[in-house]
Amino acid sequence: MNSTTPRTNIFRQRNLAWLAVLFAAVWPVTAAPLVQTNETPVQATTNLTQVAPRSVFNQPASPKEGCDPFFPTSVRPYASAVVTNAATADFSSLAMQGISGAPDHRLVIINKVTFAVGDEAEVFTSQGRIRIRCVAINDDSAVIEAAGQRQILHYKPR
Repeated sequence: MNSTTPRTNIFRQRNLAWLAVLFAAVWPVTAAPLVQTNETPVQATTNLTQVAPRSVFNQPASPKEGCDPFFPTSVRPYASAVVTNAATADFSSLAMQGISGAPDHRLVIINKVTFAVGDEAEVFTSQGRIRIRCVAINDDSAVIEAAGQRQILHYKPR
Protein backbone atom coordinates (compact mmCIF):
# COMPACT_ATOMS: atom_id res chain seq x y z
CA MET A 1 0.00 0.00 0.00
CA ASN A 2 1.19 3.48 -0.80
CA SER A 3 2.18 5.80 2.05
CA THR A 4 -0.48 8.25 0.94
CA THR A 5 -3.88 6.71 0.85
CA PRO A 6 -6.75 8.23 -1.12
CA ARG A 7 -8.24 9.43 2.14
CA THR A 8 -5.17 11.51 3.08
CA ASN A 9 -5.09 12.96 -0.44
CA ILE A 10 -8.64 14.24 0.08
CA PHE A 11 -7.59 15.93 3.32
CA ARG A 12 -4.59 17.50 1.60
CA GLN A 13 -6.81 18.78 -1.20
CA ARG A 14 -9.24 20.28 1.32
CA ASN A 15 -6.40 21.97 3.19
CA LEU A 16 -5.03 23.38 -0.06
CA ALA A 17 -8.51 24.60 -1.00
CA TRP A 18 -8.86 26.44 2.33
CA LEU A 19 -5.42 27.89 1.92
CA ALA A 20 -6.33 29.15 -1.57
CA VAL A 21 -9.52 30.76 -0.23
CA LEU A 22 -7.59 32.43 2.56
CA PHE A 23 -4.92 33.68 0.18
CA ALA A 24 -7.56 35.02 -2.22
CA ALA A 25 -9.25 36.89 0.64
CA VAL A 26 -6.02 38.51 1.80
CA TRP A 27 -4.46 39.15 -1.62
CA PRO A 28 -6.49 42.26 -2.59
CA VAL A 29 -5.61 43.94 0.69
CA THR A 30 -1.88 43.37 0.46
CA ALA A 31 -1.35 43.63 -3.29
CA ALA A 32 -0.23 46.84 -4.93
CA PRO A 33 -2.93 48.73 -6.84
CA LEU A 34 -3.19 47.76 -10.50
CA VAL A 35 -4.35 51.21 -11.59
CA GLN A 36 -1.59 53.78 -12.01
CA THR A 37 -2.39 57.38 -11.11
CA ASN A 38 -0.42 60.55 -11.61
CA GLU A 39 -0.89 61.58 -8.01
CA THR A 40 2.06 61.30 -5.65
CA PRO A 41 1.41 59.36 -2.49
CA VAL A 42 1.06 61.40 0.67
CA GLN A 43 4.12 60.88 2.81
CA ALA A 44 3.50 60.16 6.44
CA THR A 45 5.09 62.74 8.66
CA THR A 46 6.09 61.72 12.14
CA ASN A 47 6.33 64.31 14.84
CA LEU A 48 8.43 62.87 17.63
CA THR A 49 7.82 65.84 19.88
CA GLN A 50 4.08 65.24 20.08
CA VAL A 51 2.98 63.80 23.41
CA ALA A 52 -0.01 61.50 23.73
CA PRO A 53 -2.78 62.90 25.94
CA ARG A 54 -3.08 61.37 29.39
CA SER A 55 -6.26 59.71 30.54
CA VAL A 56 -8.20 61.46 33.26
CA PHE A 57 -10.46 59.51 35.59
CA ASN A 58 -12.87 61.31 37.88
CA GLN A 59 -13.94 59.53 41.05
CA PRO A 60 -17.75 59.79 41.35
CA ALA A 61 -19.05 61.37 44.53
CA SER A 62 -22.55 59.87 44.22
CA PRO A 63 -24.35 57.16 42.23
CA LYS A 64 -25.76 59.88 39.94
CA GLU A 65 -22.22 60.70 38.74
CA GLY A 66 -21.28 57.12 37.86
CA CYS A 67 -20.52 53.65 39.17
CA ASP A 68 -17.84 50.97 39.14
CA PRO A 69 -18.31 49.12 35.81
CA PHE A 70 -17.19 45.80 37.28
CA PHE A 71 -19.25 46.06 40.49
CA PRO A 72 -22.19 48.34 39.64
CA THR A 73 -24.02 47.78 42.95
CA SER A 74 -20.94 48.57 45.07
CA VAL A 75 -20.95 51.70 47.22
CA ARG A 76 -17.16 51.59 47.65
CA PRO A 77 -16.40 54.39 45.15
CA TYR A 78 -18.64 56.84 47.01
CA ALA A 79 -17.39 56.21 50.54
CA SER A 80 -14.97 58.86 51.64
CA ALA A 81 -11.59 57.50 52.61
CA VAL A 82 -10.95 58.17 56.26
CA VAL A 83 -7.26 58.43 57.03
CA THR A 84 -6.45 59.24 60.61
CA ASN A 85 -3.71 61.85 60.77
CA ALA A 86 -5.09 63.77 63.68
CA ALA A 87 -2.97 65.09 66.52
CA THR A 88 -3.78 61.98 68.53
CA ALA A 89 -3.82 58.57 66.92
CA ASP A 90 -5.98 55.78 68.33
CA PHE A 91 -3.73 52.76 68.88
CA SER A 92 -6.41 50.68 70.61
CA SER A 93 -7.55 48.94 67.42
CA LEU A 94 -4.02 48.02 66.28
CA ALA A 95 -3.07 44.41 66.91
CA MET A 96 0.19 42.64 66.24
CA GLN A 97 -0.53 39.26 64.70
CA GLY A 98 2.94 37.81 64.30
CA ILE A 99 6.70 38.19 64.13
CA SER A 100 8.91 36.36 61.64
CA GLY A 101 12.24 36.55 59.88
CA ALA A 102 15.87 36.21 60.90
CA PRO A 103 17.07 38.15 63.96
CA ASP A 104 18.91 40.63 61.74
CA HIS A 105 15.88 41.18 59.46
CA ARG A 106 12.65 40.87 61.43
CA LEU A 107 9.14 41.25 59.99
CA VAL A 108 5.99 42.05 61.91
CA ILE A 109 2.33 41.73 60.92
CA ILE A 110 0.06 44.51 62.20
CA ASN A 111 -3.63 44.42 61.22
CA LYS A 112 -2.87 42.08 58.27
CA VAL A 113 -0.07 44.31 56.89
CA THR A 114 3.57 43.15 56.97
CA PHE A 115 6.23 45.65 58.07
CA ALA A 116 10.00 45.65 58.26
CA VAL A 117 11.91 48.29 60.23
CA GLY A 118 11.42 51.64 58.48
CA ASP A 119 8.36 50.58 56.45
CA GLU A 120 5.36 52.90 56.38
CA ALA A 121 1.84 51.95 55.25
CA GLU A 122 -1.85 52.44 55.92
CA VAL A 123 -3.65 49.81 57.98
CA PHE A 124 -7.38 49.36 58.38
CA THR A 125 -8.90 49.79 61.82
CA SER A 126 -12.42 49.99 63.17
CA GLN A 127 -12.19 53.81 63.11
CA GLY A 128 -10.85 53.95 59.53
CA ARG A 129 -7.40 53.83 58.02
CA ILE A 130 -4.35 54.97 59.91
CA ARG A 131 -0.86 55.50 58.51
CA ILE A 132 1.82 53.92 60.69
CA ARG A 133 5.57 53.48 60.47
CA CYS A 134 7.51 50.63 62.02
CA VAL A 135 10.39 52.03 64.10
CA ALA A 136 11.79 48.86 65.71
CA ILE A 137 11.01 45.16 66.04
CA ASN A 138 11.99 43.23 69.16
CA ASP A 139 11.58 39.53 70.03
CA ASP A 140 8.00 39.93 71.31
CA SER A 141 7.06 43.55 70.54
CA ALA A 142 7.25 46.27 67.91
CA VAL A 143 7.60 50.03 68.21
CA ILE A 144 5.36 51.93 65.80
CA GLU A 145 4.76 55.59 65.13
CA ALA A 146 1.58 57.32 63.96
CA ALA A 147 0.77 61.05 63.90
CA GLY A 148 4.02 61.82 65.72
CA GLN A 149 3.26 59.46 68.61
CA ARG A 150 5.10 56.24 69.39
CA GLN A 151 3.53 53.13 70.78
CA ILE A 152 4.79 49.66 71.68
CA LEU A 153 2.65 46.77 70.46
CA HIS A 154 3.14 43.42 72.20
CA TYR A 155 2.63 40.07 70.51
CA LYS A 156 -0.13 38.01 72.14
CA PRO A 157 -0.24 34.49 70.65
CA ARG A 158 -3.66 32.93 70.44
